[in-house]
Amino acid sequence: MPFLPSDISIQVIFHAKQLPPAAWKVLEDHPRPANVILPHALGAKQEIANDAASSNLWIICSTNSKIEFILSVTTGPMGAYPVFIFTSLPFECLAEDYIRPCIQSLVVALAAAAPTARVYSIFSVEPVALIFAEEWTRHTGIDVADNHVYYAAKISYCTIETLQCPSEVEEPREYLLRPAADEDIEGIGELCYFFASDAKPFTLTQAQAELEAVTLVEKNQIWVHEAKGPGGTKEIASIVAFTRNSDRVAAITKVYTNKRWRGQGCAERLVRKVCEHLLTGPDSKESVVLYVAHDNGAAIRVYDRVGFAGLARDGQRVQGVDPWLEIGFDTNKVVLGHCVALVTPLYRV
Repeated sequence: MPFLPSDISIQVIFHAKQLPPAAWKVLEDHPRPANVILPHALGAKQEIANDAASSNLWIICSTNSKIEFILSVTTGPMGAYPVFIFTSLPFECLAEDYIRPCIQSLVVALAAAAPTARVYSIFSVEPVALIFAEEWTRHTGIDVADNHVYYAAKISYCTIETLQCPSEVEEPREYLLRPAADEDIEGIGELCYFFASDAKPFTLTQAQAELEAVTLVEKNQIWVHEAKGPGGTKEIASIVAFTRNSDRVAAITKVYTNKRWRGQGCAERLVRKVCEHLLTGPDSKESVVLYVAHDNGAAIRVYDRVGFAGLARDGQRVQGVDPWLEIGFDTNKVVLGHCVALVTPLYRV
């Protein structure tokens, strides 16, 4: 790779149908890091062009005719997503002197194509997010928010080869791991509400949480851990949602356990079952990805035991298990949307 990029070119796309074949190819060739963009683009490709769809845009940055960055501004069922940036470059190639000119070009193009208030946060691999935040502030005058690191995490993945069986054989217990059904919506909505309460300032009202539950169930994107409560009543002990799915990769985007059931292995049991389903079921994937916060030791230990790569205590680096950041901008100058902490596993055991 040259020390500095040359021949930087920018394309701004306002409908997924207009994304060139080369953009689809680079996303499909890197489905794990592209999980924040590819599934949304695939969904948007099916939409009829209308006012809602026109709020989406993608910016492609190429050097020497090779696509190295794709930025997206998209909206989902629960509102606007952060700005996402995917790069085809390996983490070890993200030298500041090389990537800064590319990100500067993305910033200029984004500021011209979208209202600055729409850019409430950036989520990308750590070096890209940090430089984008600096350049966006320099170009627009909009500073980062107080407590601006909304989410600091690493991406990890599980495959059929890495998936681990439970370390101990469990005694038979009265529980059921299954896809959610309509009768679960109220209970799922309650857990979605408490899930979001830990993600200030991106909290949900109870009505919004129930709407999210309805959407997850209708799209068959959530499983539940059903258990017997006091008096033998059925309760939802834990939920696992997977909402960003492409042909080869599924992304677990929500893991939450009811406070009454924490410390009993419910989330680990359900995450393992969902991974097994996603990797071996009728629409099987090559891998399942998720993001886990650096400071969430309980989640890291659970995902490591399930079989997610690069989370072991030995500290050995695994290719593709890289640090990512969501950085927020001045909340007085932007319109908040749906933060990454609400669409990645905020894990409470």
